[in-house]
Amino acid sequence: MSFYRSLQSLRIHNKKGLAVLIDPDKLNSDSKMKAMAELLRHSDVSALFIGGSLMTQDNFQQCVKLARKHIDLPLVLFPGSPDQVSDQADAILLLSLISGRNADLLIGHHVTAAPKLAKSSLEIISTGYMLVDCGNTTTASYISQTFPLPYHKPEIAAVTAMAGEMIGMKCMYLDGGSGAQKPVSPQMITAVRSAVATPIIVGGGIRDEDQAREAFDAGADLIVVGTAVEENPELLFSIANAAALSR
Repeated sequence: MSFYRSLQSLRIHNKKGLAVLIDPDKLNSDSKMKAMAELLRHSDVSALFIGGSLMTQDNFQQCVKLARKHIDLPLVLFPGSPDQVSDQADAILLLSLISGRNADLLIGHHVTAAPKLAKSSLEIISTGYMLVDCGNTTTASYISQTFPLPYHKPEIAAVTAMAGEMIGMKCMYLDGGSGAQKPVSPQMITAVRSAVATPIIVGGGIRDEDQAREAFDAGADLIVVGTAVEENPELLFSIANAAALSR
């Protein structure tokens, strides 16, 4: 099954999924990827996301190669730049930053990457990407040079998602950004859920089972965790439990 079809299945059957986002700068060795593979092997994770807004080392291709070698999950690229493309992955979230007005991140980088993507075997999933102000300036908002959506304005997120769906986005991604102080609010997730029929992915700031369950109950189909698991790998099991209990 394609990754997008699996997202649709979650949505249609009211099931819930969990993905782990890894930073290529941090998981850049065989031993580290083996440790991650062992952790994922014992948890109920739907997919592994790879990528990020800022990479300080040239580890992206190596990271994807190691993930392919050791991890038996769908590998989904979460690109922060046109360079973050690899044929060794299964799919790519082709992120268009619809919450901002940076032309490069709306369409410019996509034009640069298009010839490479056309030659690849990647499943391409057009994704309406919305950064949300979750308490601090994140790398994503700094690098993108855009203002995130106001935390207490769910109606703005709703109409932004609605517009994204109207122009053909296949799914919506609400993101507080890596290291967010708090997760995207349940009120915002619910507002977006009411506005669109697409699958909804939510990430950033989710650090415990209760927060994960709130996101699922509000309408998220898939949640993404990264920083929290890096800091405390055992959290993965409790957050996976929230996905199971919300099905």
